[in-house]
Amino acid sequence: MKFLDSLAPHVHWLIRLSLAGTFIAHGIPKFPPDGLVAMGMPLIVSWAVAFGEVGAGIALIAGAFTDERLTRLGGLLVVVIMIGAISLVHFKNGWLVQNKGMEFQVLMLAAGMYFLTKGNKV
Repeated sequence: MKFLDSLAPHVHWLIRLSLAGTFIAHGIPKFPPDGLVAMGMPLIVSWAVAFGEVGAGIALIAGAFTDERLTRLGGLLVVVIMIGAISLVHFKNGWLVQNKGMEFQVLMLAAGMYFLTKGNKV
């Protein structure tokens, strides 16, 4: 038990880095946002999603070393983007990711909520 307790203050890094890396990796290819526009998304929203995804990842990482408000901002961006992705794209496909469902997006939404509500507190 002592070993697991000693890991507790550091375990947020697994969630933080995987969420940040996923958002950065999915955000960078959205520049320019031609693919989102082709899906029917307005250009201004497409740019906001691209910047929001990259910004969320950067904020989650930078927030760990600087101001907790950056962590919370990163979490907020994740939550907003995932609610949009779930409601506009994935919900109609059900739960399973192999059917382009929402299971992965719900997991990222939950992780975003964690950082939005907890900030850097472990």
